[in-house]
Amino acid sequence: MKSFNYTKLLTVILLLILGGTTETHAQNPSAEPYRPAFHFTPKKGWMNDPNGMVYYKGVYHLFFQHNPDSTVWGPMHWGHATSKDLVHWQELPIALYPDSLGTIFSGSAVIDLNNTAGFGKNAMIAIYTNHNPQLEKLGSDKFQNQSIAYSLDQGKTWTKYKGNPIVKNPGIRDFRDPKVFWYAPQNKWIMTLATLDHITFYASPDLKNWKEESEFGKTLGAHGGVWECPDLFPLDYNGKRVWVLIVNLNPGGPNGGSATQYFTGDFDGHTFTPNETQTKWLDYGPDEYAGITWSNTGNKRILLGWMSNWEYANVVPTQKWRSATTIPRELSLEKIKNSYHIVSKPTKSLNDLKGYTKTLSNITIHDSIDVTQRLGNVTGLFQLDLKTLSLNDFSLELSNTKGDLIIIGFDKKNNQYYIDRTQSGISDFNKNFAQKHTAPRFANGNSIELKLIADKASVELFADEGLSTMTSIFFPREPICYIKIKTNSKNLTIKKLQLKTISDDN
Repeated sequence: MKSFNYTKLLTVILLLILGGTTETHAQNPSAEPYRPAFHFTPKKGWMNDPNGMVYYKGVYHLFFQHNPDSTVWGPMHWGHATSKDLVHWQELPIALYPDSLGTIFSGSAVIDLNNTAGFGKNAMIAIYTNHNPQLEKLGSDKFQNQSIAYSLDQGKTWTKYKGNPIVKNPGIRDFRDPKVFWYAPQNKWIMTLATLDHITFYASPDLKNWKEESEFGKTLGAHGGVWECPDLFPLDYNGKRVWVLIVNLNPGGPNGGSATQYFTGDFDGHTFTPNETQTKWLDYGPDEYAGITWSNTGNKRILLGWMSNWEYANVVPTQKWRSATTIPRELSLEKIKNSYHIVSKPTKSLNDLKGYTKTLSNITIHDSIDVTQRLGNVTGLFQLDLKTLSLNDFSLELSNTKGDLIIIGFDKKNNQYYIDRTQSGISDFNKNFAQKHTAPRFANGNSIELKLIADKASVELFADEGLSTMTSIFFPREPICYIKIKTNSKNLTIKKLQLKTISDDN
């Protein structure tokens, strides 16, 4: 039995007395050069998958896989942070600690509006995987099981259900990451569970007693690695309800390592039926993984991912903390050539970040222009919006005085966007880090729209209103301060070029 940790108890009590929160923004940016200004990071320790994301009474709750005692993956807890705008976050005391059933792996959270579980009306209920390392060491395949805990004070304190586990492992090594939602037409809860390299759906009237409904994916989708962190939800397309199944995969992503694939189709409360068999990816960059959506947000679907990759997440050159989340992204659907595609757009709250904006209109580039010379220098924090009047090759070069270089561009011949971080700065921590990554262009128009969001050590690219998305982290030896646009075409006409330099004190 693990001894009781009085230090952790005293820490929790002290945080609650003082208001229970810590700002996640770095107090001394120069001491932590890679800590982002407007992405969530834990104050200290390791973070990976977003968990238990639920919206309640004007507050977005983010729980996350957390090792508070080290900057590498280890005994998993559920960390906890909240936000009212999806940009400014406050870190709260740890929500769920390991117990006799094991450590606390990924899962989801719901608001039990009708008190189906009997814990209380509007109880916040977490559904998660217990991972028992002792059983794993003994060679058992039943070391992952599903459990629940509930909170009656909006996530401040938690009580684990005495009847745990609520879904017992039938003998499957990878049996985890429950994503639960209320299916109103049949008055029941649906659990989407990752089981080996496919999905198993379960149903329950009360979050305690579950029965298996169906399986999906044994012969569809990418199978380069284990399936993890699934999510099932509907999106509206011109008045038609289309169901989306998100499945995270590690390894086997389109640019190496971990990534997020998705399927579209129908769901009848029992079975998910895809409307096409093509494998699609939510984000083609190397650094979006474990992306799932918030519960209880009505018709909106807001996704958040882990901004890293399992190929190198444990060794990136940060000191007190490791990993950040992506920008929260609102999802919708677009139909191209009879195929549904997810459109990802950054949360509108980013527009409220302090900074200054300058714009150029109707400019023609013959070779290159220095954007910062015309619109002002940056210090690693900016948003750049660009719209061309034609489909021509071009690139955005982000650099600093040390010669570090990140190149984002469009390749007309291959109809691809790309992010090249082969010269981006520190990369010797992993042989696969310094690479060029590509994403297909799905839009059919004759002009290109790009939105690029940079936050010290990351770039997120939203092309063609979010039809093509890429996320990439990097580690420059000093902040990015220069931006250039280059083209190999005789003429590149840019209808609009807007640069918002974001303040570091948001």
